[in-house]
Amino acid sequence: MSRGSHHRIVIVGGGTAGLTVAARLARKLKRPDIAVIEPSAKHYYQPLWTLVGGGVFPKQASERDEADFIPKGATWVRDAVDGFRPDENSVTTRGGREIGYDYLVVAPGIQIDWGAVEGLKEHLGSHGVCSNYHYRTVDYTWECIRSFRGGTALFTNPSTPVKCGGAPQKIMYLADDRFRRAGVRDGARVAFASAAGSIFAVEKYARTLEGVIARRGIETLFGHDLIAVRPEAKEAVFRRTASGDEVVLAYDMIHVTPPMSAPDFIKRSPLADAAGWVDVDKHTLRHVRYPNVFGLGDASNLPTSKTGAAVRKQAPVVVTNLASAMRGEPPVARYDGYTSCPLVTGYGKLVLAEFDYDKNSQETFPLDQSEERLSMYLLKKYGLPAFYWHGMLRGRL
Repeated sequence: MSRGSHHRIVIVGGGTAGLTVAARLARKLKRPDIAVIEPSAKHYYQPLWTLVGGGVFPKQASERDEADFIPKGATWVRDAVDGFRPDENSVTTRGGREIGYDYLVVAPGIQIDWGAVEGLKEHLGSHGVCSNYHYRTVDYTWECIRSFRGGTALFTNPSTPVKCGGAPQKIMYLADDRFRRAGVRDGARVAFASAAGSIFAVEKYARTLEGVIARRGIETLFGHDLIAVRPEAKEAVFRRTASGDEVVLAYDMIHVTPPMSAPDFIKRSPLADAAGWVDVDKHTLRHVRYPNVFGLGDASNLPTSKTGAAVRKQAPVVVTNLASAMRGEPPVARYDGYTSCPLVTGYGKLVLAEFDYDKNSQETFPLDQSEERLSMYLLKKYGLPAFYWHGMLRGRL
């Protein structure tokens, strides 16, 4: 292990959460000494992948160079964190460096466990097995939808937390729309096999989605957790969450939302809770055991949906409370669990769900956002990407 540098603030992760916090801190502090530790050369606006899978955009529209979003005043350490030594105020990297800090922000994102579903990792991107959850395979989703000529189209949702809890069903609605436009829907079975017990956790928006499902004739199989795919036989194996029994369903195409978890280096660290997530106070976002450590985003144990919209509200809380800690003052900013799920229900239709920890709606616009609207679809298609690249990642909004 080689001794590395020491920085006043070290941010683990250069994704949405890490870059947003870095940009805000760089704007707020007079002499920022920030290191962002991130191995990837590219940055992706992943919410766009639903529309890429639906044939609306090429996947290249979601990609930018990571270097373009490292703010002035911050040092990019192009390496991956391998371990934490919070009692010594340092992190270790896969490249063999030890980097010290006065304050630490942990935001490495979520880990996609492709190997948790038997047969998935080996056959993803072929044999009708597609997923929007990887840049390499997202365009194969559109290939599967575009070439579908009838039969069974399965869409899955795992028992674990996932990035944007609504994403597994969004692509299904777009696929159903495409099947209708192509004249193949009458000969098709479209089914949503979900480990959850309902279509959505917030009743106001669930009612609308239940109406969409009924109108479209989509079959729902709740309490079904995907455990294996058999591409040669075109079969998917599910475990019923209530009984543990296995169910085998035939398919012609299957869109898989894979199981996800906290990154392994978080799970085995002193920063993790019993379930493996970064253990922070759900209101202050300060670590419950290490007062100079903060956490946000998908790797945290915050009991809310894991979305970029949640990060937008979490980031200013982290920045304000970290600044308070640097002055020796208690945290004053509070996060109420706000998150947002722009639920695409078809081409040109979207339900904009916004809610807090208590599942109370926190809607931005002076209209009923539980209704399907073209305006909200256009917001997702054009407004939110621009907001992300030019506002959020720059620390402006």
